[in-house]
Amino acid sequence: MNLNKVEGKEAIRTSTGYEELDRVLGGGIVKGSLVLIGGEPGIGKSTLILQLCDKIAKGEDEKVLYVSGEESAEQVKLRADRLQIHNDHILFLGETDIDAIEAEIIEIKPKLVVIDSIQTMYSNEISSAPGTVSQVREITARIMKCCKQNQITTIIIGHVTKDGNIAGPRVLEHMVDTVLYLEGERYFSYRILRGVKNRFGSTNEIGMFEMLNEGMCEVTNPSSILISEDQENVPGAGIVCSLEGTRPLLVELQALTTQSFYGIPKRTGNGIDFNKIALLLAVLEKRAHLSLGNQDVYVNVVSGMKITEPAVDLGIALVIASSYKNVYIPKDTAIIGEVGLTGEIRSVNMIDKRLKESERLGIKKCIIPENNKKLLKNSYKLDIIGVKNINEALRVIGIINN
Repeated sequence: MNLNKVEGKEAIRTSTGYEELDRVLGGGIVKGSLVLIGGEPGIGKSTLILQLCDKIAKGEDEKVLYVSGEESAEQVKLRADRLQIHNDHILFLGETDIDAIEAEIIEIKPKLVVIDSIQTMYSNEISSAPGTVSQVREITARIMKCCKQNQITTIIIGHVTKDGNIAGPRVLEHMVDTVLYLEGERYFSYRILRGVKNRFGSTNEIGMFEMLNEGMCEVTNPSSILISEDQENVPGAGIVCSLEGTRPLLVELQALTTQSFYGIPKRTGNGIDFNKIALLLAVLEKRAHLSLGNQDVYVNVVSGMKITEPAVDLGIALVIASSYKNVYIPKDTAIIGEVGLTGEIRSVNMIDKRLKESERLGIKKCIIPENNKKLLKNSYKLDIIGVKNINEALRVIGIINN
């Protein structure tokens, strides 16, 4: 078949009623798509999806079928009452047999189907127990075929393993159109919905919610809550600008260094990969001649967020050095840049978006890679300082003088 002769059709999207969720999905939920959402138990997956059902179910032609193999109708009703959801167009089915589920879907023809959770469903054609690799693969294939043929959007809720991956075969993530992860620390109220796969939009987009008594509420200005409320200048704290998908976020990092009294110094990161911390400590030791070999080092991301982007490297290095030298980084300063093994500061992508977000939130000074500064086309009400290597960045902050 000649692809040039195939008539392309634009995906039909429906707004979820939540700007944060629409952002992660690429502008809304696509008709007939299969969405997988995973997260730890109690993180808020079922709460968020039930709220979504209430937004989607608007009439007789827009019914939602909520299929649960884990909770009874009474349990789901209790959650709905807590969330103030009283919608006659949300239908409940307590069933785990895929044959019965398929029959109900074909009969009702809902606008949206929710499967909670995929690990509890089974097919009589497979002899193994529910949740096994063969069962999960078979159930997903059956649901996908049924809903694609009938153009019914389907959301599958999945459990995650201790490693943070969705339980079941890896092929599960390959079969669906979109994969979302709901992340967050148990002791924080904020939740991050992260898109790791999306056939209809960009990946790595994030949406932020806050878990309150009335349910999951959108946080439309995440940067404002990712920066500490304490406005005092203290050593070991600094602001970085991370890019999540296409969204710039200002995030506060905190570091603490203290002399180790044990044989092997302890290095701990909350929200940051341990290997990244180890690499940056080696660069500071070798290139900036900071004696960190006998120091316990703790690095934390405020509000429990996880960041992996290379552009926060320079910020991590500077807050560690700030704590070690007991020199503060001004609170109105944002730090952007990737650090190489030779100590050079590498340029980052989408620098203009990062600078605009910094300016919007009242930042006065930005430390960025020199190569990025040379290529800037727009003007900003910011004091933009370009640095070529880690030592130049440390001098700008006043951590080293030579």
